[in-house]
Amino acid sequence: MATSVVPTETIERVVGYHFLRPHLLHEALTHKSFVNENRTKDRRQNERLEFLGDAVLSLIISDYLAATLPDCTEGELSKLKARLVSEPSLAKAAKRLELGILLRLGKGEELSKGREKHSLLADALEALIAAIYLDGGLEASRAFTLRVFDDDLAALGVLKGESAFEDYKTRLQELCQKRYDTLPRYVTVRESGPDHRKTFEVELTIRGETAGVGQGFSKKQAEQMAAKQALEQIRDAGA
Repeated sequence: MATSVVPTETIERVVGYHFLRPHLLHEALTHKSFVNENRTKDRRQNERLEFLGDAVLSLIISDYLAATLPDCTEGELSKLKARLVSEPSLAKAAKRLELGILLRLGKGEELSKGREKHSLLADALEALIAAIYLDGGLEASRAFTLRVFDDDLAALGVLKGESAFEDYKTRLQELCQKRYDTLPRYVTVRESGPDHRKTFEVELTIRGETAGVGQGFSKKQAEQMAAKQALEQIRDAGA
């Protein structure tokens, strides 16, 4: 399915953002192979947006990590950012959005399964981040980017110090199944702040008793923090 036959409104629903200047959206999803093989007046393709998107993405992720992990060193923050903005990470996020089916590709790229290529998917996502930045500003681009990378931020922990790569939810689930024959329960008890910088508070209970409370810029991140607190309480109690 090519972008040319997909209504703009449909693409916007997939992306989760309404464009005031739809041509930016189509430019972000147009590969140079499509322009090279089609004689149209509009010769715009996504390489320039990709260039800008790389810088915008770096700023957003750097700002987010620095604000969320005040105790991390520059080296630790750099490693986290490198993982998040790497081609495999970008391609994975693009696949979650199903950007592949929305790309406008030339026949050659189509035949060589360009819609599945990590490089094309990563470039398209960076271009899309830039398109939203140009259309709605930094905060709109920030909201989109953090939403798209929510799973990756949660997987990395985005906690602090040496614990940044730990998955506390998985550890707690395994512990609860083994020792208590039950699973922890997470409930979002509060949401605060503007949509582009919303904070979530999650309460974790085990057998009906509160075992941890966590806060974060996504529900998954707040759940990780609550699980971390619960693990520390269990450890301190000698369970």
